Order: sequence, then structure tokens, then C-alpha cells
Amino acid sequence: MDALSALFAGFETALTPINLLWALIGVTLGTLVGVLPGIGPALTVALLLPVTAKLPPVSAFIMFAGIYYGGMFGGSTTSILLNTPGESSSIITALEGNKMARRGRAAAALATAAIGSFVAGTIGTALLTFAAPAIADIAVQIPPSAKFALIMLAFVTISATFGGSPLRGLISLFLGLAVGLVGTDLQSGQARFTLGRPELLDGIDFITVVIGLFAVGETLYVASRLRKDKASVIKLEGNASMNREDWRRSWKPWLRGTALGFPFGAIPAGGAEIPTFLSYTLEKRLTRHPEEFGKGAIEGVAGPEAANNASAAGVLVPLLTLGLPTSATAAILLAAFQQYGLQPGPLLFVTNADLVWGLIASLYIGNVMLLALNLPLAPVWARLLLIPRPFLYAGILVFSTVGVYSLNNSVFDLFLLALFGVIGYGMRRFDFPVTPAIIGVILGPTAESQFRTALQQSNGDFSIFARQPLTAFILVVVALALIVPPILRARAARRAIA
Repeated sequence: MDALSALFAGFETALTPINLLWALIGVTLGTLVGVLPGIGPALTVALLLPVTAKLPPVSAFIMFAGIYYGGMFGGSTTSILLNTPGESSSIITALEGNKMARRGRAAAALATAAIGSFVAGTIGTALLTFAAPAIADIAVQIPPSAKFALIMLAFVTISATFGGSPLRGLISLFLGLAVGLVGTDLQSGQARFTLGRPELLDGIDFITVVIGLFAVGETLYVASRLRKDKASVIKLEGNASMNREDWRRSWKPWLRGTALGFPFGAIPAGGAEIPTFLSYTLEKRLTRHPEEFGKGAIEGVAGPEAANNASAAGVLVPLLTLGLPTSATAAILLAAFQQYGLQPGPLLFVTNADLVWGLIASLYIGNVMLLALNLPLAPVWARLLLIPRPFLYAGILVFSTVGVYSLNNSVFDLFLLALFGVIGYGMRRFDFPVTPAIIGVILGPTAESQFRTALQQSNGDFSIFARQPLTAFILVVVALALIVPPILRARAARRAIA
């Protein structure tokens, strides 16, 4: 009942006219950037961080939540009509949805994606409503040593999950950790990695790093691969709609996808890639129409899209209760919390209950808004795919530059922006994932703080990390996650040679 009463108080916050306006702006922007290939919610929230610095925190996060959910809805349009998945979690949607569109069933594919996203998002938000406070109550009792171990677990699993190579993921993570160490050590007062530059004594602003790696890096990468030939966009006739047979074949995959997506999003090794592939495999085994898979099966769109959106709700559980981001957008949201001087974690539900519950309530409202925006206006969103990409990315580059300069009115910040933009381009060019670097920048100082606090409480005794049962268990899992996969790959390689 406490969660329900808190949720009703959150609706009082979210249903004010100004916050409803910010929710509408957020879901509209989210759908827009989800439709436009290569942008996505993470890049959009990163670009808006300098602009929203003066907004009230509740309004800003209601808008960010709308962008987050809206990006999931809009991403299916690009995958289905253009066969271009904006994120790895949309690969399956592109595989089956585009085949449906080529068979003249684009309207049904878009409808099952939108309604499945609504169903999964609503159920996922309901699970978030009741799971988050319970986890927060437990998380209050977690000692600093275990918090450090949890961050280590997040580092390792995210580095292994994102990108095709765990080694590349770890290299990206260490780059982010190194950037996070730049500045003055708050305990000793010593300057670290400042290269004698006074501008670096306060550290590198994480907004500059995020916008450089995400926005500028993506712009340079797209520009380097741009070709004059235009992608083939399938024309959508009429609104997104489904017939009775489509409903009959979609509702069970929606529920199964939700059941798979939320738990994977909620664990530190989460994300949407694994549950979407699992959902597709499960639907392929359970379907009564196996001959349609690979040729445009509606179950192959309904299940993975539901898993994708349910995992988006699940990702907010470790972010709000433990301060651990498990996706790129969650990492940017964590940076947004820090921009307002807030630290996500169990105490956030006590010190900023109006913000947390207003944010959760806005997710329900945003889901309804998104359904109303995506079903009748699907042809409008489809036309956005015709916008010339050079114009689009030139605008992003200008917006990035103005936003970073407005932070401190510093030319040195623009130099750092260009530097991280080039690094971001190189990471994409050589297949290094960007997300571990961002998480390293944001969570690195927190990990260092928890590590030092644990040692201070034990008077410098490192055995605290072995004596505390929860800490020891998590660190053993971290060690196994680092050691076991390379051994298994080596054995598989030897068998292949044999």
C-alpha cells in the first residue's frame, strides 16, 4: 500500500499542466529521434543536458523519461520501413518487420510493435513501481565494500555485453575510468593527470565527454560512411492497424516478451539485446506458423519489441535503487542526476520522493501518449525517414558545440569536445563500444569513493573485501566473469581445430 500511495502522490506531481507539457515534449522528441536512424534516446538526452540545467529536476526527468520510452517506440519504425536498426536490440525487429513490410503488411508490423511496446512498458512500469521500493529498503543496508563490488560487477558485465569483444569493452571501460580520474583528489588535494593545465584541476565535465563521444563521434562516423545512394524506404499506406488474426497471434508473444525483458533489464548484466534474441528464439519454437519465420512472421516482431520495452523499464530498477546504469541511456540519466547534485540510490526514495514517484508516474502517462502518437500518426513519422542525413547531423554538430560552450563559456571545453569527438569516431571505426567508456567516466569516481570508505571503516584492512559475505560473493562472481569466458572460448577453438 505504501507504494500505491506514493504512486498516487507521484501522479499529483506528474499531472500538473506544466509537467504534462514536458511529458508530451519528451515523448514527441523520443519518437522523433527513435525514427531518425543513428540518433537514439541516449544521444538526445546527452545533447539536452546543457539546455535543461536550469529546469526544475522533476520536469527535466519527466521529459527525459518520455524521450527514453519514446525512442523505443520510434526505433521500430526505422527497423520496419528502412531495415536499419538504430540499436542492436532492434535487429530482430528489422529482420522480421521489414520482411512483413515488403509483403505489404507494414501497417500490421508497426501496430503490433506499438501496442506491444505499450503493453510491455505498462507492465514493466507496474513491476518497477513495486520492485524499486523493496530493493531500496534492502540496498540501504548494503555496506560500502559491497557497493564497490556491485560497481565492479557492473563494469565487467557491461564491458562484456556491449560490443563484439569483451577485451574491447574492457579497454573502453579503462579509458572512461582514466578520464574520470582527471582533476584534484578531494582527499589528498593532489592534482591527477592534469598535464599542468589549470582548466583540468576541477576535472573534465562529464557532459563534454558524453556529448563528444556520443554526438560528435556519431556525426563524424556517419559523415565518413555517407553515400550518395538513398536507402529504400517502404511506403506506408494508411494508419498502423491489425486485424483479428494479428491480435490472436500477437498477445501471447507480448506477454512472453515482457516476462523475458524486465528481469534482464533489472540485473547489472542487463540490457535489451539478450532478451530480444531469446524472445525471438522462443516464439520461433512455439509458433504454429514456422514457415513464416525469416519471411515476415508477426510473432517475430511482437515478442522482441515487447522484450525491448520491458527491459527499458527494468533498467530503471538498478539505476534508481543502486545508482547502477546498465544501458547507454541509463548512463546518461545518471549523469543528469549528478548534474542536479543528486545521487541515485536507496536514499533517493527518502530525500527526493517527489522526484522519484513523479518520474515513475510519468512513465504510465507517457505510455498512453506514445500509443496515441504512434498508431494514428505512423504515416507522419514514416515521412521523417526522408530527411537528408547531412542536414540532420550538421544540426547535431552545431547544437553540440553551442551546448558545451554554454556550460562554462570556455574555448578549452570546445577543444576537449573535439578531442573526445575524434576518440568517439575512432572507437566506432574500430568497433570499440562507447557505453563502457561513458559508464567508466560516471561511475569511476563513485567506485573510488566506496573503496576508500570501506578501507577507512576497516582501518586500512583489505581483508574487509573477503570477510564481508556479500562483498566476497560478488567479487567471486566478478572473477569468474573475467576468467571463465576466455577459457570456454579457448576450448571451443581447440575443438574446432580438432
